Amino acid sequence: MNFLSKSALAAILISASTMATAKERYLVHEDHTWVTFSVNHAGWANARGMFRTVSGEINFDQEDVTQSSVSVILEAASLDTNSKQRDRDMAGADFLNSIEFPQITFDSTRIEKTGERTGIVYGDMSMVGVTREVALDVTWNAEFALPWDPSTIKTGFSATTQIDGTDFGINSLVDFGLGPKINVVIDLEAIRQN
Repeated sequence: MNFLSKSALAAILISASTMATAKERYLVHEDHTWVTFSVNHAGWANARGMFRTVSGEINFDQEDVTQSSVSVILEAASLDTNSKQRDRDMAGADFLNSIEFPQITFDSTRIEKTGERTGIVYGDMSMVGVTREVALDVTWNAEFALPWDPSTIKTGFSATTQIDGTDFGINSLVDFGLGPKINVVIDLEAIRQN
């Protein structure tokens, strides 16, 4: 029976340790994350809004981004369209129905690398009780420690996608002359968890 030498065993353990830490865990920094959208309003202009309450987790493997994963939660009632009355209408049963479905979620299912810092993140988006696959075009912007706090490492991404509200059963969009195509822009910062 062959036994590994101490040096060979040490090399294997070091290699396993390196592989285990290749994927870093990050938490979304809500104060520095913007999930915004625009939707055409009857041809007059693009109505815009954002979700103010965002949370989530990213497991990011910089060596092999295809092994990364993303999970994000938007609180539906945190919708802000610059009109309190419109926000109440949009959170109502005809649109986001935030009482029955308080969260909009996105959970990645696979990632394709398209460039040095770009990729497509595919995932299941659930909204108003309906789940559909959505593809996000993502750019990794930067990662470095905060100048005033070297122990805090932050990474940042930008992403875009387009969804059709009627795919999620929000047919009232058409009745009110909205979309139904919705353009989504995400700018997200996340802090590495040690």
